[in-house]
Amino acid sequence: SGINAEYGSSGINAEYGDPDNALRHTTYPVPKEWPKSDYSELELEQDQAPYEVYGKPEKFWYNLESVGSLKPESIVLTGLQVLKKKLMDLQNHYNNEIAKEALYIG
Repeated sequence: SGINAEYGSSGINAEYGDPDNALRHTTYPVPKEWPKSDYSELELEQDQAPYEVYGKPEKFWYNLESVGSLKPESIVLTGLQVLKKKLMDLQNHYNNEIAKEALYIG
C-alpha cells in the first residue's frame, strides 16, 4: 500500500528531474508517440533529449491533491513520517537477518 491508500482521498504524483528522458531510465519503443512532460525543455520537433551518460536527476516535481480536510503540508509531513518508519522497519529487519546469519554455524 502506498501513501494514497493510507490517506484515502488525497493524491500525490511525482516526477524526477529527467522530463526529456536524457538519462534513458525509460525506453520508448517509438519516442515521438510518448507524451511530453509538463516540465519538458525540448523544442517541439524533438522527441527526447540527447543521452547523458553521467547525468543525474537534480530536480523533483510533486503535485498534491486533497479534498480539503487536511492541509497539503500536513499530508506531506505525515507521509514523510510514514515513509521514515517503513524505512526504519526495513533496516531493522535487514539487520536482524544479518545477525541471524552471523550466528548460524553450519
